[in-house]
Formats: sequence, structure tokens, C-alpha cells
Amino acid sequence: MEKYMATLKKCPLFIGITEEDMRKMLTCMGARVEFFDKKYTVIAEGNPARYIGIVLSGNAQVIQVDYYGNRSILTEVESGEVFGEAFACAEVNAVPITVIANEPSEIMLIEASHILHTCSNHCGFHQQLIFNLMKDLATKTILFHHKIEIISKRSTREKLLTYLSFYAKKTGRNRFEIPYDRQELADYLEVDRSGLSAEISKLRNEGILESDKKWFVLLE
Repeated sequence: MEKYMATLKKCPLFIGITEEDMRKMLTCMGARVEFFDKKYTVIAEGNPARYIGIVLSGNAQVIQVDYYGNRSILTEVESGEVFGEAFACAEVNAVPITVIANEPSEIMLIEASHILHTCSNHCGFHQQLIFNLMKDLATKTILFHHKIEIISKRSTREKLLTYLSFYAKKTGRNRFEIPYDRQELADYLEVDRSGLSAEISKLRNEGILESDKKWFVLLE
């Protein structure tokens, strides 16, 4: 686990926990690391929710596919970030989402039951871990509300500008790189790709933004 310590220290689950305690904790909880190639499934829709995942290298996408096969990207999970915690804590019998490695990735998987229930060793840092988990879930809830605010807009234009405005505020700059290509952005915004591309062209012509692949500049 030593090679992953720098990444794990920035993970929200381990805030306030020393490296020494972290090593003990990961051993106690039976944490394991698995490699997933690009586009491989980490968590499959319909399976029981057992694991909390932490991206150690690469990144992953949390997606949802409806009855007709339309794909919606719920979020992007970067190195050091957590996924699957809400469903694992709720112990749902069939997860409604799929997590896919967006590039070759190393993922740490921890059984949620090992986090939620104190082990026989009565580790002193376990309460801190549970507190961190609750805080992470609260933060994810806020981000989910941001997503709802974006996709509830009526037009592709409004959805796009709302998303870009959120991202500009998040980065503190009017020039920034988003994590999605055009198709992925369309999937995140739940709009048609051709319509999205047309709207980006209109906004460029109107002098409202500049764009180059994943890079955007908000001019107004």
C-alpha cells in the first residue's frame, strides 16, 4: 500500500487520520487494490451494493442507462476520490448505476460493512473514519443538487451555460478545462450531441464563449 499513500492522504475518507493508523485501518478492513483497463466495469448495475471504491490512479465515470439505452453521466471520479458509498451504506440489493474506468485505473475496494461496523480491535480512528464518510456523503448530496439544477433547465443553451458557470466558480477562473469530451458532455447534460455542438458554435459566434475541445473561456 505504500505506493498509494500520497493519494490516500488526500482522500476525504482519511482526513485527520495518520499514515500509521491508515496502514492499520486498511489491513483491518481488508482493503484490496484492483486494476481496470479502459472502459472496463468496476461496479455493474443490478449487483448488490457492497463496496466503497477509491480511485488511486486514472479516473472513472459513474453512469446510468435508461430502458431505451440512453446514457447519462452522473459524475467523474478522479484520483483520490470516492464512489459507491451512498449505495453501499444503504445496502441496496441492486445498484442503479454503473461505474466504468475511463482510462487504465487502479481502484481500491473496501467492503462498506467493514467501515460501518466497528471491528473487534476497537480501533480508535474508526469514529473519525465514519465522521469523514458522513461528511463525504453530505458533500455528494450538494453536488447532486447542482446536477439537478443543471439538467432541469429547459434548453440545451441554458444547461450548457449553467454547467460552465458552475465550473468557472469551482475553478475560480473564466478559462478552464472540463473533464468531458463533446459526447460525454452531452451525456452529462442529457442532450443530443449534435444540438450541443450547434449551441456551442452559436455561443462562440455571439461572443459569449470560446472553446477548444475540453477547454472553455467564458467571455461574459
